[in-house]
This record gives sequence, structure tokens and C-alpha cells, in this order.
Amino acid sequence: MNLSYGELLKNNRNFRNLFAGQLISELGNWFNYIAGIGLIRMVSNAAPEAAGFFLLCRTLPWAVLMPFAGTFADRFSRRQLMIWTDIARGALALVFLLVKAPSDLWIAYVGSIVLSSASAFFDGAKNAAVPNISGKDGLLSGTALILSSRFLLMAVGSALGGLAAAFFGYEVAFIINAVSFFVSAVSIWLIPDEAMRETETVRREKESFFTELKEGIRYTMKNRFAMTILLMNIIWATGGGATFLVFEGLASKVFANANQSADFVVAFLMTANGFGLTIGMFIAHRVGSFVERRGIEKSFIGWALLVHGVLFAIGGLMPNVWLVAVFMILSRVIVGAEFAVQETLFQRSLPDYIRGRITTLDRGAEITIFSFSSYIAGISLGVISAQLLTVISGLLAASSGLVWFIRQKEDVSKFNLEDFRDKTAD
Repeated sequence: MNLSYGELLKNNRNFRNLFAGQLISELGNWFNYIAGIGLIRMVSNAAPEAAGFFLLCRTLPWAVLMPFAGTFADRFSRRQLMIWTDIARGALALVFLLVKAPSDLWIAYVGSIVLSSASAFFDGAKNAAVPNISGKDGLLSGTALILSSRFLLMAVGSALGGLAAAFFGYEVAFIINAVSFFVSAVSIWLIPDEAMRETETVRREKESFFTELKEGIRYTMKNRFAMTILLMNIIWATGGGATFLVFEGLASKVFANANQSADFVVAFLMTANGFGLTIGMFIAHRVGSFVERRGIEKSFIGWALLVHGVLFAIGGLMPNVWLVAVFMILSRVIVGAEFAVQETLFQRSLPDYIRGRITTLDRGAEITIFSFSSYIAGISLGVISAQLLTVISGLLAASSGLVWFIRQKEDVSKFNLEDFRDKTAD
């Protein structure tokens, strides 16, 4: 049985606290993103390479450190990891206040690297703890709520961050970001340590850090389902990584004019992007329950990935920002629901003692490609149009659906979701 969103939030206090912390910190994160990208634009005279490098600094350290963070989450207290990294992030968010001139850009880059590194350890512990906190019946709803909060705050935080930056200055957005991390730390502190790990999970023999890290890699290489998810997400990231630079390019090179600033267009498209993902996540409980009953998970995941990418590509051909936003929303509704279903299947398949390592290896590989894709997209905006970049990005993301179907066709007997679902239901 899959609990509804209301049932999970009403009856699970620990999940409520985790969810509250997620909402608050993600709100601050998007204030930081909008203010950061705006500050880089202002200080660098709108150089697309500077924006691309800023995004690389925000994402690549997180991606590289995720496998290490997952090993920490499996070895040490997940609660303590989240609390201390929240406190560290709160302090680090304030360094952006020191950026005043082009010669200070290095501060923004270094600050982004260190902040991203701390976030890797927070996310590694959180991802490993969610199945324990939500419980088996609440995992689909819990996954959808955690992910939807991130994307809802992408919409709301981007919009509010853009307004705060426009009316009060970038400094206010950075201060809000810092405060949000401290409040999140308090929410995590309210959750008992034992709620974040299976009580019956016993550490086998204390192995070295790198031995456990390699164990996670070997598990992924040998487990066909885990390997399929890894390959599919890497391929998706080749196109998905260009998303934010697509918005920056469309804003600064296509739709910005005397009546609407580039900041407004970026915030508007980010809001549409987040709004679509949020809708997708909110309907994920019904969609997931439906596809499980029908036994059509394989078809749903593959077709959803294909269609969402094609819609994104079509959006790049639209003549005004409002129509672009419509196609972005449709694309993100589809992939939002797909990702919640995919992530729930993945989490259910993983034993608690190794979950942190596997999920962070997958996410780290995906975001590594995402980071390089962002940087390449920033450089490419000096060579190709923002509209063409949008089309390329969408079609690359859509190709992840082809990877899914190819993996199914290669050897159905080795990867049968019907068997997989029966096993995880036991």
C-alpha cells in the first residue's frame, strides 16, 4: 500500500521535520542561485563563459564528492552529518557579500565550490535516510514530496529571489540563504538519530573507508537495475545540464528588452520550470500507483523521458517567452512524475547498509555530466543561438528514454520489473 501525502505528513512527525527543513533550505538555495547568477552577470559584463563557470563551480564539486558523502552516510550518523553541514552552509553563504568588483569574482567561485561541497554531504545523508524515515508504504509519497519541494521552491524561490534582488539588492538574497540553512539545522535536530537508519542493520566488520567506497562501486557495476539507472541518468544529464544556460541565453540574447530585464526572464523561466516539476511530483503518487497496478513501469519511464525531451526542444522554437514557458511546464510535468516513480523503484531495491553509497554514486555521476554540460552550453552560446541550444538540449535529454528501451531489449530475462516489483514487495 502506498500512503497518500496527507497520511504521511499527518502521521509521521519525523518526516514532517525533514520536509520542513527541506522547504526552508531549498527556498534559500534558489535565492542564492538567482542572486549569484545576477551578480556574476553584473560583475562580468554578462559574459556567458563566466555564468557557465559559476554553474560548474556550483555543481561539479557536489558531483565529485557525492560518492564519498554516501560512504560517510553509511558509516556515521546521518543526523549529525546533516546538522553540521547545514551550519557550515549557513556561514559559507555569507561570503558572496564580499563580491563587489571583477577582481572579486574568485570569491564567488570559491564560495560556490565550498558551499557545493558541504551540500554533497548533506544530500548524501538525507537521500540515505528518507526511506527509513518515510517507511516502505510512505516511500513513494515521501520521495515525491521531497523532490517536489525542491522543484516547487525552484519556482517560488526563483521568483522571490528575482524580486528580492531587483528591489532590495543581491545582499538580501544571500542573507536569506544563510538564515535558511540555520533553520534547517534546527528541523533536522528534532529528528532522532535512530529514525534515520534501520535498527536491525548491524555493521558487519569495520572496514576501511575506501574499501566501503569500492564496495558501492562494485554493487552498481554488478546490479543490472542500478547500472541501468546510472547509464540513463548520465545520458539525460548531457542535455539536462544545459537547462539553466538555456534560460540564461534566452533571457539575455532573445527576450530581454526595455520592458523586461534579463533577470525577470530568467526568474520567469525558472519559475515555469519549477512549477512544471512540482505538478509532476504532486501527481506522482497517483501516477505511480496507477502504473504499478497496470504493470507498465517499463513503458511509462521510457516514453516519459522521450516525450519530455521533445517538448523541451519544441519550446526553443517558440516566438515569445510565454509559449516557451508553456512547453517547459509540459515537459517538466512529465519528467517530474517519471523521476518520482523511477527514484522510488531505485530506493526500494537498495539495502539500507549500502544505500548511501549507491544513490550518491548515481547522483554524483549524473551531476558530473550535468556540470560539464552546463559549462559547454555556456561556451556554445558564443557560437550558436539560444534557440538551437534549447533544441539540442531537449533531444539529448530525450535520448535517455532510448537508452532505457535498449537496456530492456538487450536481455529482458536479466531485468524483469515484474519480478523486481514482487521482490521489493516482500
